Amino acid sequence: MSLAKYPELSLDRWAKTFGPIYTFTIGNQLFLVLSDPYMVKDILVTNGAVFSSRKEMFVKVQTILQYRGITSTPYNEHWRKHRRLANSLLVPRAVATYHPWLEMEAKDMLQGLMRDGKAGAISINPQLYASRVSLNAILRLVYGVRTASLDEPTVVEVLRISREFMNTTGSVSNLVDFFPILQKLPNPMTTRGRNLNRDILAFNRPYIQDIETRLKRGEDVADCLAKTLLLTREEEQLDDLDIVMLCGALMIGGVETTASVLQWFMAHIAGCPDVQAKVHAELDGVCGRNRLPSVDDEQDLPYIRAIAKEVARVHNPFWIGTPHYSTDDFSYRGYDIPKGTAIIVNSWSMHFDPVRHPDPHTFKPERYLSDNLPFAESARLANPLQRDNWAFGAG
Repeated sequence: MSLAKYPELSLDRWAKTFGPIYTFTIGNQLFLVLSDPYMVKDILVTNGAVFSSRKEMFVKVQTILQYRGITSTPYNEHWRKHRRLANSLLVPRAVATYHPWLEMEAKDMLQGLMRDGKAGAISINPQLYASRVSLNAILRLVYGVRTASLDEPTVVEVLRISREFMNTTGSVSNLVDFFPILQKLPNPMTTRGRNLNRDILAFNRPYIQDIETRLKRGEDVADCLAKTLLLTREEEQLDDLDIVMLCGALMIGGVETTASVLQWFMAHIAGCPDVQAKVHAELDGVCGRNRLPSVDDEQDLPYIRAIAKEVARVHNPFWIGTPHYSTDDFSYRGYDIPKGTAIIVNSWSMHFDPVRHPDPHTFKPERYLSDNLPFAESARLANPLQRDNWAFGAG
């Protein structure tokens, strides 16, 4: 079967025909599609013990990441260790220390747009600027460094690797993942996966080797993921490939996700003068004209927060994220879900549900004005219908 170029639209069409829960098969894999918030929470959150794992996709997991991707590997002790190490960067206490340089990167991007666009006198494509600010944030987290300009080869290479990763790891697009016979035969997708694995190793290893050399010399090295992994390598029983792939996977996922949201924000705001006027009024009222907004202003900028939520609703970076995978037989409302079923969260249907979001194809930040919760807190609401969006998974 084929899900066409935009599989999220096929899943939405089938949801309208078959209802909020249905199955389909590709090769040797049974998929269960969930299009209802209550069902998603019941199955993937409440019964996470059965559905928290991931299928070992041949291209993504086995070939490119070599069983070391945090969001795409089976739920086991190896996965829990890698997730714990990566999450040490994202606890609230750690995130609070990132605010100064995140604000600096945002200011640097704005200055670049103003300078290169001659203060609005000429048209420029903001895509690369958004990608670089996202890249610098991840580079600082992972390696404690940043790029100084758009012209650095690092910018082009990381964006190329990230885009190739997205193009080769679709959850339902690689037939080689579901027809084992193809895995034994030469084919373009396997070749691309092997080449991408080589490129990820080649890009990340020099950064890690440099940090390791400086640590051995007793030099002061900025706190970052690579430093943490190298210093705890023996304690955590990490091999070289663990360290490279943990760093590489965060580089890929972090750059593409954030850059996509920023780019779509820019696209929408340019075509919505009424939204721009409301944003200017809110900023003028809180910050005036003599300074840029900071993280401390966020609570006083409800309309801008609403825009961020609306962008995530209308343009989920990953309409079909990595499917969950059942590790045991399960029964739900009369449906038998066999062990080994891949579970897809149909976020497109939920984001464009006209009951939950009236006039869903219109960009309307006002629908979130009364929602003052951060994304993470919204995801933990007891009532899944009150959740702002499903852009970043089910949990």
